[in-house]
Amino acid sequence: MTAYHQPVLLDEAIEGLNIQASGTYVDATFGGGGHSRGILDRLGQRGKLYAFDQDENAEAQVPQDKRIVFTRGNFRFLENYLSYYGVKGVDGILADLGVSSHHFDTPGRGFSYRFDSVLDMRMNNRSLLTAAKIIAEYPETDLERIFKTYGELHNSRKIARSITAARLSRKIETTGGLVTVLQSCIPERQANQYLSKVFQALRIEVNRELENLIGLLQQSSVLLHAGGRMVVISYHSLEDRLVKNYIRSGDISGITEKDVFGNFSVPFRAINHRPIVPREKERENNIRARSAKLRAAQKN
Repeated sequence: MTAYHQPVLLDEAIEGLNIQASGTYVDATFGGGGHSRGILDRLGQRGKLYAFDQDENAEAQVPQDKRIVFTRGNFRFLENYLSYYGVKGVDGILADLGVSSHHFDTPGRGFSYRFDSVLDMRMNNRSLLTAAKIIAEYPETDLERIFKTYGELHNSRKIARSITAARLSRKIETTGGLVTVLQSCIPERQANQYLSKVFQALRIEVNRELENLIGLLQQSSVLLHAGGRMVVISYHSLEDRLVKNYIRSGDISGITEKDVFGNFSVPFRAINHRPIVPREKERENNIRARSAKLRAAQKN
């Protein structure tokens, strides 16, 4: 489990779920199974855990435990999957939105610029869209949008122009090839931070990460029983903003709607008004936990 992925904010996530021994829970992002094992440790024999992950490699990490049901699928379709299992409501939903260490450390997956490998970045290798396809086929305006919106890069137009100019004469199919094309765009002394944002932007587009998160948030207000808990661990401002807005207002825009009587109606109550971040020891032991933020909410 540790080699595949080290769970982030494990104790805080389990505490946020307020697990009931006979309850029904969802781990929307199984990964290496660290959070799922933490949930199982708190469940009694009548408890149930439904775990989801779209990566085929995650299934090998599933423990032999009759209380867990694993599905290889995207949590965007959580309500449909649970309906298939005859589950109409749950007591807790956990989502760790971080990319697994397994993905970053496997060169062939193309998630990291540390390795010169194919530009893939798919969490679900059955998907047809890859980072290489985006680089090769997206119009310049769409490339600019991706790097501006998902990477929050100030020179997104220059990035898009560099890519579209370079691909006229050669194919850009590897991480190393992309880095070479972007050399004139990278600020001095900020190469690692800059390239991380470039790769983040492509990864979000390949996997439709923000769309999937919005779908999960909206379904959570339907699936959770009254008093049930939702815990989300995010790793960049785009995700955290969506989670914060939805918990606060019941809408990803952050605008609270009124009912027919003019009263504000929100589905959740925030458990922690400020995001919980990893303690110093965890940040030292797991470098990928540094940017993690945990928000927990209870269904009204």
